[in-house]
Amino acid sequence: MFRSLSSRDLFAEFDRLQREFGNVFDPSPAIRGVGRGGYPALNVGSTPGSVEIQAFVPGVDPASIDVQLERGVLTISGERANTLPESGEKTSLHLNERFAGRFRRVVSLPDDIDAGAVKAECRDGVLRVSIARREAAQPRRIAIQ
Repeated sequence: MFRSLSSRDLFAEFDRLQREFGNVFDPSPAIRGVGRGGYPALNVGSTPGSVEIQAFVPGVDPASIDVQLERGVLTISGERANTLPESGEKTSLHLNERFAGRFRRVVSLPDDIDAGAVKAECRDGVLRVSIARREAAQPRRIAIQ
């Protein structure tokens, strides 16, 4: 019934606990941060000319999604409708792993973005937000005289 923990098992258990505590107290994701998980799942990356964000929102009406950019912080919020059947006398739910309800994700962006050059599109359950970098921040080749 009880098993003894070897030193190897003990260290593995400490490692697992450390990862779990790290996930609980981890700050909100920034452009180079690691997300805690949440809805919608995000991919955040950059190119030399832009910052690219993908939010995976299957089953969400694009009209119910709000995207805002203010002071270098991108906020994606909205609501995902509940698609469960109405509960009744003959209805029972055995497992519900699909998120339903209001959501909000916040991403801190780098200082060199151009807030006036933002594009957002939602297709096939993926919201894509592209924010261009300012022209002055673009790498350029300098000719040697």
